[in-house]
Amino acid sequence: MAAPKKGRKAPGAQGRPGRTLALMLIVMAALLGGMFWSGDTTPRLGIDLAGGTTITLKAVAEPGKESAVNETNMNTAVGIIERRVNGLGVSEAEVQTQGRENIIVNIPKGTNSEQAQQQVGTTAQLFFRPVLNVAAGGPVTPEPTASTSPSASPSGKGDDGKDKATAPSGTPTASPTTQGRAVTDALKAPSPTPTGSASNPPAATPPPAPTPDPATAALQQKFTELNCLDKSARVNVARGTKPEDPIVACGKNSAGQWEKYLLGPAEVDGRDVDDAKGVLDPQRGMWIVQMDFTSEGSKKFSKITSKLSQQPSPQNQFAIVLDGDVVSAPQVNQTLSASAEISGSFTQQSAQDLGNILSFGALPLSFDQQSVTTVTAALGGEQLKAGLIAGAIGLALVVIYLVAYYRGLSIVALLSLLVSAILTYTLMSLLGPAIGFALNLPAVCGAIVAIGITADSFIVYFERIRDEIREGRTLRPAVERAWPRARRTILVSDFVSFLAAAVLFIVTVGKVQGFAFTLGLTTLLDVVVVFFFTKPLMTLLARRKFFASGHPWSGLDPKRLGAKPPLRSRRVSAPIDPKEA
Repeated sequence: MAAPKKGRKAPGAQGRPGRTLALMLIVMAALLGGMFWSGDTTPRLGIDLAGGTTITLKAVAEPGKESAVNETNMNTAVGIIERRVNGLGVSEAEVQTQGRENIIVNIPKGTNSEQAQQQVGTTAQLFFRPVLNVAAGGPVTPEPTASTSPSASPSGKGDDGKDKATAPSGTPTASPTTQGRAVTDALKAPSPTPTGSASNPPAATPPPAPTPDPATAALQQKFTELNCLDKSARVNVARGTKPEDPIVACGKNSAGQWEKYLLGPAEVDGRDVDDAKGVLDPQRGMWIVQMDFTSEGSKKFSKITSKLSQQPSPQNQFAIVLDGDVVSAPQVNQTLSASAEISGSFTQQSAQDLGNILSFGALPLSFDQQSVTTVTAALGGEQLKAGLIAGAIGLALVVIYLVAYYRGLSIVALLSLLVSAILTYTLMSLLGPAIGFALNLPAVCGAIVAIGITADSFIVYFERIRDEIREGRTLRPAVERAWPRARRTILVSDFVSFLAAAVLFIVTVGKVQGFAFTLGLTTLLDVVVVFFFTKPLMTLLARRKFFASGHPWSGLDPKRLGAKPPLRSRRVSAPIDPKEA
């Protein structure tokens, strides 16, 4: 009999299953090590298991502004709602979009659900407020003899509507100034009008400095102590204030540095803006934001810019405040009315983003609450317990079937199930902090269904091997010859399951996505386990006498399977060569 050609594997070639198994074990050890190193040794539980409130919101645009329901505005709304929820002292709250119009808010237990519902359903507010003081984002310890005020250092650029990136950041000084008195007076009145300036020299006998009222002193103290570098401190610092109230707020300049602002009462509402857009100025070769106001908004804007243009820096700035955050603080050097232009260190993206915020007048998306579901931890625990009991019963039935029908082969199936369970648990634990995956009840159902999918792959492979033994082949070549056909069947079956999970994940919203995600994840793991653990382990066991000899308890007994006579015996019974006769 001719030997196989060099460089080609003969049928039944075994490969190197030991290396494949070693690689699989190394990957498992790395994942387990990463899980313990991160400290997240248990999967993150969803609201229905840990307890809490789930709020489903649907975005509704104002009449004539249906285009406002777009990806940019939805993402902006998610950020605003997330800041509001975090402002309630909530930890690990989840706010995410689902589909084109829906926002899902998951709030863990321990939060006032009524207050949370009120906060997340409120439309963001946009206001134009005069800047009374601006300083670096960190806290400042003021001198007891003077109020904190920025040094008057005009930029000297002369450009109309200078963006906040070019505005002076304001270094606090310890000497009293007329600007400090202007700030104090502005805090007392709805429309800030500075009472002192460099052009009005003091009288021969200066009057005593006015004593600020308690509310003004408290606000000044709040501004002094505000630390915008601390995320928890800058979350909705203006919460609970009214448009006619002065506020403190935080904002970033074009260099990405935090600054804090002391702002006067709102002079212009965001809904007074008729249109705004970021455009490229061909003459100056820079991105700018152009604004057009309504007729009423033009009057308001003309009045406030007339006042601001006569003030020194930084009190000639107006802040564009979205939901308590300063998104821009341009300077004003002349009176503006029906239209205005904001220029500065804009990129295309930043100019378009600011134009989008201004154009839609404080994000004109109202939200209808589609559903509010509150689950206690006790109820979630009972449901989880019932689900785990159902899964344990199903797993026990699968094990009984494997042991009774496949006997020794059940060792391979049970070890493969164990590997699949370890990988699933580890990945769920790691995906929690990585992508925010939370294990909810539908996800638990997906994991239970995966037990049957994984067991089905083993059964397909085992039956192919037994078919080869029925044809009269020994175990080692039967294992290799059965693999190509079993592999195709397993891949087709898993592809159908994964496709169904992917479609379900895309077209559904809410908790059903948890089921689809878990089903898809476990289906992919089934392919990995079968290819890199079950197959190499079966190859190694085929070399053991217990399985290779067809022991009655191996599950591969030729007599029990009704095997045909060995192929070699059938070759001997063929017609005898006349020469040998």
